[in-house]
Amino acid sequence: MNTPQNPQHPIAVLGAGPVGLAAAAHLLERGFEALIIEAGDSVGMCFRSFAQVKLFSPWRYNIDKAAQRLLEANGWNAPDADGLPSAGELFAQYLRPLAATPAIRERLRLNTKVSAITRKGYDKVKTQGREHAPFVIRAQTGDEEIEFIASGVIDATGNWSHPNPLGANGLPAIGETAFADRIEYGMPDIQGDLRERYLGKNVLVVGSGHSAAGSLIALSELAVIDPQTRIHWAIRGSNITRIFGGGAADGLPARGALGLKLRALIENRQLVLHENFRIAEISEEDGALTIWSEADNDAQAVICGIDEIVAGTGSRPDIEMTRELRVQLDTALESVAALAPLIDPNVHSCGTVRPHGHRELAHPEAGFYIAGAKSYGRAPTFLMATGYEQVRSIAAAMAGDLAAADDVQLDLPETGVCSTDFAEDGAAGGCCQPVQDAAPTSDEGCGCSLPTKPRQAAACCA
Repeated sequence: MNTPQNPQHPIAVLGAGPVGLAAAAHLLERGFEALIIEAGDSVGMCFRSFAQVKLFSPWRYNIDKAAQRLLEANGWNAPDADGLPSAGELFAQYLRPLAATPAIRERLRLNTKVSAITRKGYDKVKTQGREHAPFVIRAQTGDEEIEFIASGVIDATGNWSHPNPLGANGLPAIGETAFADRIEYGMPDIQGDLRERYLGKNVLVVGSGHSAAGSLIALSELAVIDPQTRIHWAIRGSNITRIFGGGAADGLPARGALGLKLRALIENRQLVLHENFRIAEISEEDGALTIWSEADNDAQAVICGIDEIVAGTGSRPDIEMTRELRVQLDTALESVAALAPLIDPNVHSCGTVRPHGHRELAHPEAGFYIAGAKSYGRAPTFLMATGYEQVRSIAAAMAGDLAAADDVQLDLPETGVCSTDFAEDGAAGGCCQPVQDAAPTSDEGCGCSLPTKPRQAAACCA
């Protein structure tokens, strides 16, 4: 058994997002004492950061069953199961009430950032007897460094607060740090608090996922108000069919609709698409940003005249905190190793994943699990419902109920498209390659001259 059925110390849950709070609810139902440690000043910090965004999935996929039972015992009424909440509504109507229940509130430590996890009296090398030693969790709260002792740990810290950089090689592009004040990562509130920042500006959106698509659509609506708003979109590949998704075939209609709207922007020439554009450097010319691609045969494509950048480039997990634990991660995705073949975006991009639970999520370090979005590492297709089933299985296994732990039930909506349906992105074309004879390409409408650089350049806006 990975964790004692009657532990001397609480089970620590790291992260108070939807999956972390669900883990706590399942642990409490199983009779465990739980300790929830959250770095932010409230639960659901990720969802608060993009409160304006409408979620793809209806309420039925967003509410954990154990959490719902805990809420209803405290007088809470569930929203319409078929309704589509925004991220802000999910926080206000579900996460905040859940955190306010006495069972969760009394066990929640906010403003407490975990920096490291280890075993009491054992470094990573020492083996004999380590499975019987409790965990030590080092954390920072204000100016104070503190420690917690736990019998088990469920790491549900997610990856939202660690966005991927713009650089195509996985490192920040040269100049990315210097121009950080002109770059927003994730899903900025383009039509709300940050509206004046983008209205009437030349904006580059980087990325090929749902975050980037949402930002492009939001910018297109600003362009209706002020036609001086110009939109550029840079992607590292050329397979935009995969990016559009399954459309009407998507099991989540709102997700399919996003791809249809994005396709319409391309077909209606409302943005300039830069394909096969792998960012290497950002520089400044006359107050505007110039974005340089990686050199290809001694030539570089550029995007110039940019005022602001939105980086919808995904995110990655913080794996430094587990340095002293025996954790088994996939070398490429940084996901839990057993999940990698199921979620690798090089293989597929489906919204479904084979049912999996405590066995796939276990590590050589007995009593330690990674759940939620962090279990997927850098893979982008995680849904909350997956995390809820993960922690249900983990809590059952910790309680010794292997029949329940192994009875994993996971029903996820299909995207209607999988990358195995399409050929790999080709290297041919370049950023000025026409798209389906309908899209404006990056040799049109740049409105800039080629910046002086001591190198040959294949300029999209020369």
